[in-house]
Amino acid sequence: MKFIRIILFPFALLYGTILFIRNKLYDFGVYRSYKFDIPIIAIGNLSTGGTGKTPHIEYLIRLLQAKWNIATLSRGYGRATKKFTIATETTKATEVGDEPLQFKKKFKNIVVAVENKRVLGVQKLRHLYPNINLILLDDAFQHRAIHLGLSILLTEYNKPFSNDYVLPTGNLREFAIGYKRANIIVVTKTPSNLTEADKTKMIQQIKPLAHQKVYFSYIVYNNLIPLKNNLSTQTFPIKYYLENNYTITLFTGIANAYLLENYLKEQTNNIHAFQYSDHHEYSISELQTLKDFFTQLPIANKIIITTEKDAMRLTAPAFKELLSTLPLFYIPIEIQFHKQDKAHFEKDISTYLNTTKNTL
Repeated sequence: MKFIRIILFPFALLYGTILFIRNKLYDFGVYRSYKFDIPIIAIGNLSTGGTGKTPHIEYLIRLLQAKWNIATLSRGYGRATKKFTIATETTKATEVGDEPLQFKKKFKNIVVAVENKRVLGVQKLRHLYPNINLILLDDAFQHRAIHLGLSILLTEYNKPFSNDYVLPTGNLREFAIGYKRANIIVVTKTPSNLTEADKTKMIQQIKPLAHQKVYFSYIVYNNLIPLKNNLSTQTFPIKYYLENNYTITLFTGIANAYLLENYLKEQTNNIHAFQYSDHHEYSISELQTLKDFFTQLPIANKIIITTEKDAMRLTAPAFKELLSTLPLFYIPIEIQFHKQDKAHFEKDISTYLNTTKNTL
């Protein structure tokens, strides 16, 4: 696989050059970037998924929802539809995508929209919901057609963009130099015990510009929630199952499942993993294979754990009967910032919003 990526280097160079030229055309005003009279915060990355955009958007929603009327706008990756759609609590993942559905399930008072053409999406949101005064753009770092008020670039601690290259040789969507467009860079999925020396080393690799702030976040795993077709509010401490030597079958379809798997392996050796690609559309036969495997495990104390994003797809009516008898749980995650990074990051967000509110 590595050899194939190396021999595809000329294609990576061509692809990266085309995107570089495209970005320059936006920089020089040849291509138009639409500016809206509303604060717009975009979270995105340079790499192909897996940096933690969803929990970081949720962090912003929790931070701001008390004072701002928020809408999120996503492309809705993996959905079967193409039209502009507003998510409701009864919407299916096939209609809006798993991540937007997750936003709506968790934050019922915000507007969650999907639209392939982001400019059109913002225009429709402004028309349909004139009280909206803040839009969070999901996975929009490369979306130059909208003038971004604040651009937050995420990069994974173990796979920083500074050590990567453009597709198909590497995993970047554009040359790493694109990081210069960001206002804030967040290094995600760091160890919870990250040291100041670790931070310094990473900042030296990234080489932020003078105006760019670099912050560090890590994942917090919350209590398990049972999946019984409709998402429950009842929770169960995962510590109970680990301390009582339960066998865990981990079932995931996300970009990088290794962190969750490692988290569980640090606490138990009794784990079996089924891994699929990001946004994988599960079939009846795949879930039947899971059920058969789990049923045949020769032990009474056993559970199945999946991710919250997977749960959005697994609540489809077609799976209800098949999964109803299984002890299936999903594990929500949140992100936290290290030490003083939390206060500084939140201050930057507040400063942008207050400044923008006074100038629009």
